[in-house]
Amino acid sequence: MRSHDDDVKKDRLFGDYDTVLKESARLTTFGAVLFGFLLNISIRGVNQLIYAEKIILVLALFSIPISVLFVMPVIYHHLQFPYTDVDKFKRRAHRFIIFGLIPTGFTLYLGMVLAFSPLIAELPYFIAVLPFAFVYVLYRLRKY
Repeated sequence: MRSHDDDVKKDRLFGDYDTVLKESARLTTFGAVLFGFLLNISIRGVNQLIYAEKIILVLALFSIPISVLFVMPVIYHHLQFPYTDVDKFKRRAHRFIIFGLIPTGFTLYLGMVLAFSPLIAELPYFIAVLPFAFVYVLYRLRKY
Protein backbone atom coordinates (compact mmCIF):
# COMPACT_ATOMS: atom_id res chain seq x y z
CA MET A 1 0.00 0.00 0.00
CA ARG A 2 1.40 3.39 -1.01
CA SER A 3 1.42 6.23 1.43
CA HIS A 4 0.70 9.89 0.79
CA ASP A 5 4.38 10.72 1.44
CA ASP A 6 5.44 8.33 -1.35
CA ASP A 7 3.07 10.04 -3.78
CA VAL A 8 4.32 13.51 -2.83
CA LYS A 9 7.94 12.38 -3.19
CA LYS A 10 7.22 10.84 -6.61
CA ASP A 11 5.41 14.02 -7.79
CA ARG A 12 8.35 16.13 -6.63
CA LEU A 13 10.78 13.79 -8.39
CA PHE A 14 8.89 13.96 -11.68
CA GLY A 15 8.69 17.76 -11.48
CA ASP A 16 12.41 18.09 -10.77
CA TYR A 17 13.29 15.56 -13.45
CA ASP A 18 11.11 17.44 -15.94
CA THR A 19 12.88 20.73 -15.11
CA VAL A 20 16.32 19.17 -15.65
CA LEU A 21 15.19 17.63 -18.94
CA LYS A 22 13.85 20.98 -20.18
CA GLU A 23 17.07 22.80 -19.25
CA SER A 24 19.15 20.10 -20.90
CA ALA A 25 17.00 20.15 -24.03
CA ARG A 26 17.40 23.92 -24.39
CA LEU A 27 21.16 23.79 -23.87
CA THR A 28 21.54 20.84 -26.24
CA THR A 29 19.54 22.66 -28.92
CA PHE A 30 21.62 25.81 -28.43
CA GLY A 31 24.82 23.76 -28.67
CA ALA A 32 23.63 22.08 -31.86
CA VAL A 33 22.79 25.44 -33.47
CA LEU A 34 26.15 26.88 -32.45
CA PHE A 35 27.92 23.79 -33.77
CA GLY A 36 26.02 24.13 -37.05
CA PHE A 37 27.10 27.77 -37.33
CA LEU A 38 30.74 26.84 -36.74
CA LEU A 39 30.58 23.86 -39.05
CA ASN A 40 29.12 26.05 -41.79
CA ILE A 41 32.04 28.43 -41.40
CA SER A 42 34.51 25.55 -41.55
CA ILE A 43 32.99 24.18 -44.77
CA ARG A 44 32.25 27.38 -46.66
CA GLY A 45 34.73 29.95 -45.46
CA VAL A 46 37.83 28.13 -44.31
CA ASN A 47 39.81 29.41 -47.31
CA GLN A 48 39.02 33.00 -46.33
CA LEU A 49 40.27 32.62 -42.76
CA ILE A 50 43.74 33.50 -41.62
CA TYR A 51 45.76 30.94 -39.64
CA ALA A 52 44.76 32.30 -36.19
CA GLU A 53 41.07 32.19 -37.15
CA LYS A 54 41.45 28.58 -38.31
CA ILE A 55 42.89 27.67 -34.90
CA ILE A 56 39.98 29.46 -33.18
CA LEU A 57 37.53 27.57 -35.37
CA VAL A 58 39.11 24.20 -34.54
CA LEU A 59 39.05 24.99 -30.80
CA ALA A 60 35.41 26.02 -31.01
CA LEU A 61 34.47 22.93 -33.02
CA PHE A 62 36.05 20.72 -30.35
CA SER A 63 34.63 22.51 -27.30
CA ILE A 64 30.95 22.60 -28.28
CA PRO A 65 30.49 18.81 -28.57
CA ILE A 66 32.11 18.46 -25.15
CA SER A 67 29.60 20.89 -23.68
CA VAL A 68 26.67 19.15 -25.36
CA LEU A 69 27.77 15.81 -23.93
CA PHE A 70 27.59 17.24 -20.42
CA VAL A 71 24.15 18.80 -20.78
CA MET A 72 22.47 15.83 -22.42
CA PRO A 73 19.78 14.23 -20.26
CA VAL A 74 21.02 10.73 -21.09
CA ILE A 75 23.99 11.19 -18.78
CA TYR A 76 21.78 12.16 -15.83
CA HIS A 77 19.44 9.30 -16.48
CA HIS A 78 22.15 6.65 -16.46
CA LEU A 79 23.98 8.06 -13.44
CA GLN A 80 20.96 8.48 -11.21
CA PHE A 81 18.62 5.64 -12.20
CA PRO A 82 16.68 4.53 -10.17
CA TYR A 83 15.73 7.92 -8.78
CA THR A 84 15.53 7.52 -5.03
CA ASP A 85 17.15 10.72 -3.76
CA VAL A 86 15.66 13.82 -5.41
CA ASP A 87 18.13 16.24 -3.84
CA LYS A 88 21.12 14.18 -4.94
CA PHE A 89 19.68 14.02 -8.46
CA LYS A 90 19.23 17.82 -8.56
CA ARG A 91 22.75 18.47 -7.25
CA ARG A 92 24.35 16.12 -9.77
CA ALA A 93 22.29 17.54 -12.64
CA HIS A 94 23.25 21.07 -11.59
CA ARG A 95 26.96 20.17 -11.55
CA PHE A 96 26.76 18.63 -15.01
CA ILE A 97 24.93 21.64 -16.44
CA ILE A 98 27.42 24.07 -14.89
CA PHE A 99 30.31 22.01 -16.22
CA GLY A 100 28.67 21.98 -19.66
CA LEU A 101 28.17 25.75 -19.59
CA ILE A 102 31.92 26.40 -19.33
CA PRO A 103 32.79 25.02 -22.80
CA THR A 104 29.54 26.47 -24.14
CA GLY A 105 30.59 29.97 -23.05
CA PHE A 106 34.08 29.38 -24.43
CA THR A 107 32.62 28.29 -27.79
CA LEU A 108 30.22 31.22 -27.86
CA TYR A 109 33.10 33.60 -27.23
CA LEU A 110 35.19 32.03 -29.99
CA GLY A 111 32.23 32.07 -32.37
CA MET A 112 31.73 35.78 -31.74
CA VAL A 113 35.45 36.38 -32.33
CA LEU A 114 35.11 34.63 -35.68
CA ALA A 115 31.97 36.58 -36.53
CA PHE A 116 33.50 39.97 -35.64
CA SER A 117 36.98 39.43 -37.09
CA PRO A 118 36.06 40.30 -40.71
CA LEU A 119 34.23 43.43 -39.52
CA ILE A 120 36.64 44.70 -36.87
CA ALA A 121 40.12 43.49 -37.66
CA GLU A 122 41.89 44.85 -34.58
CA LEU A 123 39.37 44.37 -31.76
CA PRO A 124 37.33 41.16 -32.18
CA TYR A 125 38.67 39.61 -28.95
CA PHE A 126 37.65 42.67 -26.94
CA ILE A 127 34.27 43.14 -28.67
CA ALA A 128 33.37 39.47 -28.08
CA VAL A 129 33.83 39.97 -24.32
CA LEU A 130 31.27 42.79 -24.17
CA PRO A 131 28.10 40.61 -24.19
CA PHE A 132 29.54 38.51 -21.36
CA ALA A 133 30.44 41.64 -19.40
CA PHE A 134 26.96 43.06 -20.00
CA VAL A 135 25.27 39.88 -18.72
CA TYR A 136 27.59 39.84 -15.70
CA VAL A 137 26.73 43.47 -14.86
CA LEU A 138 23.01 42.73 -15.20
CA TYR A 139 23.44 39.69 -12.99
CA ARG A 140 25.18 41.73 -10.31
CA LEU A 141 22.55 44.51 -10.46
CA ARG A 142 19.52 42.21 -10.21
CA LYS A 143 17.16 42.62 -7.31
CA TYR A 144 16.42 39.72 -5.05
